Formats: sequence, structure tokens, C-alpha cells
Amino acid sequence: MKVAEAVGRALTAAGVDQVFGVVGSGNFHLTNAMVAAGARFVAARHEGGAATMADAYARTSGTVAALSVHQGPGLTNALTGITEAAKSRTPLLVLAAEATARHSNFRVEQAVLAHSVGAVSARVTTAHDAVDQARAALRRAVHERRTVLLNLPLEVQALDVPDGISLDAVPLPGPEPVEPSQRAVADLAGALARARRPVFVAGRGARTPAARDALTALADRHGALLATSAVARGLFHGSPWSLDVSGGFASPLAAELIQGADLIVGWGCALNMWTMRHGKLIGAGATVVQVDDDPEALGAHREIALGVTGDVTRTAVRALEAAGEERDGYRTPDVAEALAARVRWRDVPYEDESTRDRIDPRTLSIALDDMLPAERIVGVDSGNFMGYPSAYLSVPDQDGFCFTQAFQSIGLGLATTIGAALARPDRLPVAALGDGGALMSAVELDTVRRLGLPMVVVVYNDEAYGAEVHHFGPEGHPLDTVVFPETDIAAIARGYGFEAATVRTTADLKAVADWVTGPRTAPLLVDAKVTRDRGSWWLEEAFRGH
Repeated sequence: MKVAEAVGRALTAAGVDQVFGVVGSGNFHLTNAMVAAGARFVAARHEGGAATMADAYARTSGTVAALSVHQGPGLTNALTGITEAAKSRTPLLVLAAEATARHSNFRVEQAVLAHSVGAVSARVTTAHDAVDQARAALRRAVHERRTVLLNLPLEVQALDVPDGISLDAVPLPGPEPVEPSQRAVADLAGALARARRPVFVAGRGARTPAARDALTALADRHGALLATSAVARGLFHGSPWSLDVSGGFASPLAAELIQGADLIVGWGCALNMWTMRHGKLIGAGATVVQVDDDPEALGAHREIALGVTGDVTRTAVRALEAAGEERDGYRTPDVAEALAARVRWRDVPYEDESTRDRIDPRTLSIALDDMLPAERIVGVDSGNFMGYPSAYLSVPDQDGFCFTQAFQSIGLGLATTIGAALARPDRLPVAALGDGGALMSAVELDTVRRLGLPMVVVVYNDEAYGAEVHHFGPEGHPLDTVVFPETDIAAIARGYGFEAATVRTTADLKAVADWVTGPRTAPLLVDAKVTRDRGSWWLEEAFRGH
């Protein structure tokens, strides 16, 4: 047996059952070995898309995923998606063939590329150690929540594995939860007992049903309001005390209530400039506490009064055990009435700016929210439009929203939704894209159609890189480099086998309603010509931060 086959079989036996990629000569035998051993392989049309699909699948499923790429350009094509995964601490194993011959045109310093974007690198070096080295790379990805690049030199892949190397393995267990210290729990319990207006902000580290239940119980005891960072949106869906998202996407009422808190506790949440609006959501005199199982994360983005090193669920359970009697806290009748009436963006009054030729993105998003089934999973690309689907499209729980924005790259949204959809095939996938990101990633429309995904792709089309238009335009700068002629994106989608509709008014949305009630035998793309006279409030915050 060759090393390529042995590594593929061993990784599959260890629990890697979902692989994305683009196959070339260097990763052909490895990928086929994984498929033969029972893994599912999804062929993307571009390595960048494959990387983001793997990232989104891992986030949504809570399991490790693999990305398989060719040596050299296969890896460099995937780098943006790998960077997003690395910055998000996604457990992802990148399997890259490697050309080591000095004069090979495929030769690049692949380990250096990995380190430059925050990933970890490893290498298979001998036939005797290949399987153990591959398992070690997988273990690091899972236990340290890291994106790991495993380089597989072509000459090593072709070697014969010695007899006696076992390829069987028990699927790798996840890391042991970090138990908080008794002192830290006591300090946290004391801070909660003193608080009159506590707010919990849950992040990526709290995106599990167990963490949700523990935090909800602790919040009930202390009368805390519940919010999330963008990546954990939906975690507290259905709670009457949910503020939805904290940060740039927060509704005016949510921002007001967070600013009024005397205690803010970040649970598995970085409390970074996006989630806290550069600190503006922290009121004068508020105590800030952060709970994270990574001690290096504590206080990394802002000053905190207390840092607790511990697993979110374990820490919340221990704090509940140390809590006294139930208190009203921030949960007053006035707050309850306000939350019921106007915590959602769609309940905030606005002047509809739709015309005969262009639809207001708020009006579009509210109408889609009403039309599309509630059991959905929403993936969002980056750009001026991104707050509209993020704020106006409701999601049923923490698995209903996949937000690959740690690197803030345009063009990842479609692949994000594909990966998330494969992890939750029971839900309607909804990809929300700008025209720039849609055209960058249009090649993956073929992947949607080929996989038979009943996806709705909504393109918020303003024929521009709107963020730059609205940031630089008011200062009188020329905008020729960031505006474009009208493109019939609906026609492009039809070429890939989609049903498609061009939407300029609410009447045009009948095509969406018909698709929802119909057989959904093909995916649907909505080319929504949106109004473009104003910028978005969330990107004003983003530019201010830079």
C-alpha cells in the first residue's frame, strides 16, 4: 500500500468523514482512498470555495472537516478560505500535496504560507511514520481548534508503507472541557449577585445546545438579558429576554439596553470592536467579565475586571450552583414590554425608499423573511448589504446562521451556505450575497446545482462595491473604480440550471412565493436590484475602526 492510500484510510477511520476540494494529480490517490474508506467528497469548482465549504461545514456540524488540494496553486487558490478558518479557530485539516523538487514549477514554501495566515503546519516525512504524523495533525486540529495544513510531499506519497502499520482507529474524541477554578467561579458568582442590570453576550464558544441551556438557566436566576455576537446569532431565539445580536447589527433598543448594563459577561466571546462597537456599548462604570477556555483570549480586545478560564457550559453550571435566590435583575415589566414591541429591526419604523426600478433592501428582507420557511440556515457574504439579511432574516437557533467574517473577505458567502447546508440538510439554505461577491463566486452555482441543494440565493445588487461608494463618495473622490454597468445575474444563474427572478418591486417577489410552494426541483436565484442612495450603519462603524 502506498502512503497516499494509507493516510487517506487512516484519517477516515479516525473520524474524518467529510472532505471538500478540487482534485489534481497530487491529491488524486489520497482523496480516492478517503472516498473508498467511506468519507463523502464534495468537489467544488474552485479551491477557495472548497476551503470555505469545509470551514462552514465544520462550524455548523461541530465536527472536523477536511480540505484536499493539489500542490502549489491548489493551495494558493484556497488561501483566503483557509485564512478565514484559521482566524475563526475552525478545526479544519487541510491535506495538500507538496512539490519539493528544487526546480518544480509547483514548488512554494507551503509551511510558510500556512503560518503567514495563522494556520498550523505539519508534514508527512517517511513511509513508516506517515500514518502517525497524519493522526497527530488531526488530533491538533480537533483538540486545539486549529486549522492545520498537512503537507504530503509527492515522493513520500508514492512510497510503500511497511507491513504491520495499523490503519484502524477509534474516532478521535473531542477535547476535555476546561473546568474553572473554584475561586474564579466564586468571583463570577459575586459579580452576578451584585449586578442589578446584567447582560450576557455569548459568542462562538457558546454555540452548543448545552451552553445555551446552561446560560439561559443562569440568566433566569440573575435576571440577565441575553445577546450574542454575530457568529452565535440565533442561540437564544425564542427567549422573551433575547436582544438578538450585540454590536454593529444591534437594533437601537438592543444597543440602548446593553449600554445600560452594569455588568456585561462575555461567554466564549471576544468582546471585540465589532461586538462592542469599539467599546461604545459598554456604559460608564459597567463591570466587564469574560469567560473563555483559552486564557490568552481573556482581555485580548479590551480591559476586563474579571477573566475566568473555563468551558462556557461548565462555568455557567458551576455559577448556577453558587447562585442565591432568583432575582428580577434587568427583567422589569418595562423592559419586557419594550422587547416585545421593538427589539427586532423589522419593528423599527423606516421610510420605504423603493422606486419603480429598485427595491429598498429593508423591504426586500422583511418580505423574504415572511415568505421563506422558518426552518432555514442563512449564510451571509461581506459587503455594504450584509446587515440587511443579518438583521432582518430570522433564524431558528445557533445552527441557523453561518457567518464567515473573521477575515472580512468578499466572495465567501455562497460557499459558506453550501457547507452549512450539507451539515444541516433538513433546512432550507439561504445565501445572501452582494453583486460583487456573487460574481466572484458564481462558479460555485454549478456546485449547488450538481449537489441538488434546494437553495435560495439572494443577490442584493447595487452594481457597485457599495462600502467604498458610500465611504469615499461624500468626500468627492472619483468612484469609477468601484461602480459597474448593470449585469443580468439572473441570466447567469439560469445558465447554471437555476430558476431565477429579477426583483425590482415587491410584486416581483411572487416568483419567490411560487418557488417556495412549488416542487423546488431547481435552486432559485433572486437578482434584487436594491436602492443605493445611502450607506449602511454597520460599515460606518467598520470604517471608523480602521
